[in-house]
Amino acid sequence: MTSLPLFPDGAPRLDPQPISLDVLREKYLKGQEAGADDLYRRVARALASVEAPELRERYEALFLDNLRGGAIGAGRIMSAAGTDIQATLINCFVQPVGDCIQGQDDEGFPGIYEALREAAETMRRGGGVGYDFSRIRPRGARVRGTASLASGPCSYINVFDQSCSTVESAGSRRGAQMGVLRIDHPDVREFITAKRTPGRWNNFNVSVGVSDAFMQAVVDDQDWQLVHRAMPGEAMIAAGARQREDGLWVYQTIKARELWDTVMRSAYDFAEPGILFLDNINRDNNLRYCERIDATNPCGEQPLPSYGCCDLGPIVLTRFVRHPFDKGGGARFDFEAFERAVALQVRALDNVLDVTWWPLPQQRDEAQAKRRIGVGFTGLGNTLTLLGLRYDREEGRHMAARIAETMRDAAYRASVALAQEKGSFPSFDADGYLAEGTFASRLPADLQALIRQHGIRNSHLLSIAPTGTVSLAFADNA
Repeated sequence: MTSLPLFPDGAPRLDPQPISLDVLREKYLKGQEAGADDLYRRVARALASVEAPELRERYEALFLDNLRGGAIGAGRIMSAAGTDIQATLINCFVQPVGDCIQGQDDEGFPGIYEALREAAETMRRGGGVGYDFSRIRPRGARVRGTASLASGPCSYINVFDQSCSTVESAGSRRGAQMGVLRIDHPDVREFITAKRTPGRWNNFNVSVGVSDAFMQAVVDDQDWQLVHRAMPGEAMIAAGARQREDGLWVYQTIKARELWDTVMRSAYDFAEPGILFLDNINRDNNLRYCERIDATNPCGEQPLPSYGCCDLGPIVLTRFVRHPFDKGGGARFDFEAFERAVALQVRALDNVLDVTWWPLPQQRDEAQAKRRIGVGFTGLGNTLTLLGLRYDREEGRHMAARIAETMRDAAYRASVALAQEKGSFPSFDADGYLAEGTFASRLPADLQALIRQHGIRNSHLLSIAPTGTVSLAFADNA
């Protein structure tokens, strides 16, 4: 076997698994690159290129060491950074869809086919897309301009699904989409059960946006109104549709538990739809003072506003285990080294926002205003195994929580330091950011004080994303 460098504690590195090499070659190596280290050099050079000239060489070396140490980028970064491909380094986006065919609707959201064009351009450049289709008027609603009746959001999701099948993403990446519909939309039952039809929406994950009010209605066994601001057609009005005092039209009233049971049966039988607790998401949001979130990226781990993006970088936790299985000493997790890796990962991902190709100007503007990033990790289960801790015991849960808390605090502290050097994100407002209930309001008191004093570079810092091929290619399938 090939002799590989030792880990910091002297433990030998094993040769990579064949599948890891296959994925590395198929998806990530470019040009004359012969292995992962060539790729790391390309990525480090690209991410350091936006540093001040006198700092570039230093940060290129630091980023390279961090990549070798397990602080990798998400798939788009590892594939496209430092190449001449006009592809985004951002894995996923959320894009709005309005209630009109073209142009913008009366709330300023892009029409359905304008949104489709934006999505096609985003996927062509390598990004996945999530959408909230709830603004689209339901089946049977009146369309004044053509004296016709609407076909509803599910019919247009068919169009988006076919477009995703047709558009080839940059770097041979399969297109990915998330479709969301609110639990009070009149077409929600068709949405919930759509995937019972074989082959329908194969290029979509789907989730229902659920409110606190709906969950309380389920608990209390109450009725639930399916509503929209669009006026129903005459037949629906004749059948009992009516307008509420708030201006919304009630298309139908059903039992909340009946609707919840429909969701649960579909989730059990087909593993979809997912559930998004939108009120919780928006209460927890550090930027609830300047944005609303109604959808997530395709895998669901990143709630985002319109044109928001996933700038992701997982850290391979197994690289920070010293003396695994108690070989050569007591097994331990190197928290100090992990903190350093997290801090440098924040800077690298912040630089991605300035290096990347943006499919749409709206995505660029949204990112520059808020500078969202997502430091995460992979290999937690294997890390606990190497430490001799069971995943289903209190000791394992305590270690997992300590790792996550360390990552959280290290990331936020690094972003505060970066704000002192490069400035806070433009939309930062200390009172709103630290308001009671936000994620930031639960940070340690001293860290909150630093944020209030110096600001913070990135509105959001953390995202535990799925790491399929990057775990195979760069983490030995951890």
